[in-house]
Amino acid sequence: MPIYQPEIECASRDYLHAVQSARLIKMVKNAYEHVPFYKKLLDDAGIQPGDIHSIDDIVKLPFTVKTDLRDNYPYGLFAVPPRDLVRIHASSGTTGKQTVVGYTAHDVDVWAEGAARALSAAGCTKDDFVHVSYGYGLFTGGLGLHYGAEKLGATAIPVSSGNTKRQVQILQDFGSDFLCCTPSYAMFIGETVRDMGIDPTTLKLRGGLFGAEPWTDNMRREIERLLAIKAYDIYGLSEIAGPGVAYDCECQDGLHVCEDHFFPEVIDPDTLQPLPDGEYGELVFTCIGKEALPLIRYRTRDICALRHEVCSCGRTVVRMTKPRGRSDDMLIIRGVNVFPSQVEHVLLELGMDPNYLIIVDRKNNLDTMEVQVEMNPSLFSDTVKDIENAEKRIEGALQSTLNIHARVRLLEPNTLPRSEGKAKRVIDNRVLQA
Repeated sequence: MPIYQPEIECASRDYLHAVQSARLIKMVKNAYEHVPFYKKLLDDAGIQPGDIHSIDDIVKLPFTVKTDLRDNYPYGLFAVPPRDLVRIHASSGTTGKQTVVGYTAHDVDVWAEGAARALSAAGCTKDDFVHVSYGYGLFTGGLGLHYGAEKLGATAIPVSSGNTKRQVQILQDFGSDFLCCTPSYAMFIGETVRDMGIDPTTLKLRGGLFGAEPWTDNMRREIERLLAIKAYDIYGLSEIAGPGVAYDCECQDGLHVCEDHFFPEVIDPDTLQPLPDGEYGELVFTCIGKEALPLIRYRTRDICALRHEVCSCGRTVVRMTKPRGRSDDMLIIRGVNVFPSQVEHVLLELGMDPNYLIIVDRKNNLDTMEVQVEMNPSLFSDTVKDIENAEKRIEGALQSTLNIHARVRLLEPNTLPRSEGKAKRVIDNRVLQA
């Protein structure tokens, strides 16, 4: 596959260290001088900008968390005056007040560059049509891949989400080469292609970039089967930039991080100490390449590990494993840590479609967990006894993986609501009762 920026993506570690060091020094000075929150945070920690001499000094700096963005809503963490801003984005606000992100023209270019690297790593070229089914608007997904496609020189088709049969019609008629959306929506599009009686191999589509929610390698294979494409992971979060912070290459052996703009660390979420390569912990990013929102050691809550060895594709930038979940999405059920991605993995291993809902409750002071799963058409035709046996088989597999019992209830096909954005996988009634 072509490499969009080999001078960075394949640079020596010494060169990357020099670039990161220069950018961290500049960024900390900018944050200290222009963001009152950071001036106070660094002063309270006894740190001055002059104490930062290289990227190795990043461990001296304090952490930033999401509540810091909400406490300074909307523009309190911006390091540039309003006249220098060209774009505002924000998170969905589903878990609290929105987190607002600002971009200078330089920041938009950095973001587009990361998305272009991701598209190129998936095999996209300037001759391709990129069908963008992420939502447009304040959500960063749509415009992130849109600008990345244009940066690469490809043709962006800004479809946004919704009206799935129309999406399929556009895939057919416009000759889209790449699809960009959430993995759950890619599954829905694939199911729609199947239900419309369309042979996916008749589509020009050959690849897809899917992110914005956790998904497993089993789900990757299912998407590839339904759409007859190669499915690539893309990682990002609005606070850092948007999609394009890290991305799959053809080896699909970890996501390459744009570490010249977003410096990653993995820390123990309890001790806050950095962890060595290969150890799982909480992912932390410092935005060394951005002007408007220069976040310092931002705790993403994503759980992953880092690897610095050179990839078989030739890229030398650090790789992060696919996040195995988020520390704040993690369910603690009877003292056991459970991630929805573990449930999805078991279901797909057993040949079930990844349409499921986890319901957690508390009865008689005891946590309960129920997994509702849609039957695929072949299972739906079975007898009641066969369905009950299938439920028991899934319960046993979940018990083996999760080390707790979860009741399984199989539902008729198309019972659970489909999502055009991030799929809702968990209802935790314990929180509602609190």
